[in-house]
Amino acid sequence: MTDKTEKYEVIVVGGGAAGLSAALVLGRARRRTMVVDAGEPRNAPAAHMQGFLSRDGMAPAEFLAVGREEIARYGVDLVRDRAVDATRDGDGGDFAVTLAGGRTVHARALVIATGLKDELPDVPGVAERFGRDVLHCPYCHGWEVRDQPFGVLATTAMSVHQALMVSQWSKDVTFFLHKVTERELSDDDLRRLAAAGVEVVPGEVAGLTVENDRLTGVRLAGGTPSGGGATHERSVLFVAPRAVPQNDLLVRLGAELYETPFGAYPVIDERGLTSVPGLWAAGNASGFAEQVVNAASRGYRAGATINGELLMADLDAALQDGDSHRLKGS
Repeated sequence: MTDKTEKYEVIVVGGGAAGLSAALVLGRARRRTMVVDAGEPRNAPAAHMQGFLSRDGMAPAEFLAVGREEIARYGVDLVRDRAVDATRDGDGGDFAVTLAGGRTVHARALVIATGLKDELPDVPGVAERFGRDVLHCPYCHGWEVRDQPFGVLATTAMSVHQALMVSQWSKDVTFFLHKVTERELSDDDLRRLAAAGVEVVPGEVAGLTVENDRLTGVRLAGGTPSGGGATHERSVLFVAPRAVPQNDLLVRLGAELYETPFGAYPVIDERGLTSVPGLWAAGNASGFAEQVVNAASRGYRAGATINGELLMADLDAALQDGDSHRLKGS
């Protein structure tokens, strides 16, 4: 029978690039480490990932599979489960993490690398084609779709930035305002869009047109007796999803958060330490804009720093214990 409470030195919640990178460093440092992986990576819809030196074009699933094999070589335990609760045993004590499967695991340090979820606008066809020809990041996908007719679907007035950015990869860009009004755009926005050659199209988007499993156009609502609007021929549509940080465990543990236009994220130092001692955040759990390569770097830094801090804490405890024994013997 498996013990329902187990003790580790470090628990990493999240098995993406940040979590696996932290676990790799910790495993190589001979720390007893567990990774709790719910199996929901943010980049799962994408066929490939780009911009990671030596891994450019690699499938995200393959990248994670290699990472799991690597941490296993150093004795890191990987559990396919979901962390549903986390508490602290007193002031500065161990963390207790409860898993959906019923186990409770304890650790001296806890790394939250749970990332975020993308909430897509409720436009027919967008969710179904996300990661294929409906995209969000030009740095991730721009090269692969370069010089094709782009559309950009506005979700807020801030989508102007996305429309301007993608013009680096195509000179044929149409900015669909959707539910954003022209009055919400500043004069500077309009001047920059004009300078970039971006066509601005007002009106709500009703859906996408697809032929032979390929995006062919963006269809506006209304405008005809049949209720259908004009269709603009486009091969690629960029959209900025609403970012929803997976910060439940950070909130439960009392980590200080700060609000951004992309959700609430923990206040961390340059190493990834939150306002709660022993509680770390890495990857998209620590910020909206972390790409895979950045997330891996954040995880590495957190893992290395945690190892050093545990080592110094143990040495200080040993010195204190030694001083105590000497005093008793004197």
